[in-house]
Amino acid sequence: MKISIQNLTKQYGNQFALNNVSFDINQGEVIGLLGPNGAGKSTLMKCLIGSLNPTCGVITMDDEVIQKNELEAKKLMGYLPENNPLYTEMYVKEYLAFVADIRGLSMEEVHHVIEQVGLTPESSKKIKALSKGYKQRVGLAQAIIHQPEILILDEPTNGLDPNQIIEIRNLIRAVGQNKTVILSTHIMQEVAALCTRVVLLNQGEMLANKSIDEFKGDYNSLEDAFYDLTTK
Repeated sequence: MKISIQNLTKQYGNQFALNNVSFDINQGEVIGLLGPNGAGKSTLMKCLIGSLNPTCGVITMDDEVIQKNELEAKKLMGYLPENNPLYTEMYVKEYLAFVADIRGLSMEEVHHVIEQVGLTPESSKKIKALSKGYKQRVGLAQAIIHQPEILILDEPTNGLDPNQIIEIRNLIRAVGQNKTVILSTHIMQEVAALCTRVVLLNQGEMLANKSIDEFKGDYNSLEDAFYDLTTK
């Protein structure tokens, strides 16, 4: 499924959270959405999932404008927000059954996603009793339980220890096969390991839309490229 973002702008008074941003995402791509804090990454993702209306601009999925049929568009998307909001007093299986019920899915899909993301040993625990790494697995499970064509992940490894980062990274790589993935992160190793292309935002403007190799260019590292492009 191809996504096309055309002249996307989100304005608050005189301030632009996004300013005339345009790029395409082809089916099966993994896009690294990069930028400093406040660059507009989360705003762009919220516009994509329909929780925020742009001031102007159009987002299409396979040439269909998503703003004209947001409910159908949302059925094709899975979203893991940065703060991973969960009902922590619920048990893992109970919470995922709740999500499945909202989406009209069966318990078979619940059991499948629990196994898929490696939550089987923890499925009878309360979410509040889980480590942060396992909480991220629960968040990812709710995002993919309906087998979405588009997966949108906002800082999925934020606050995890190195072992947990590797586990979640491997999990994203596995579940992201044959999906279109948009991944927001500050961790350049994640970008190098998972992404096919980089879209770089700064102060609401798009600074780059390049393959990993093109983005790095003549710099020693992706970090050096990021720093130089966002501090000019």
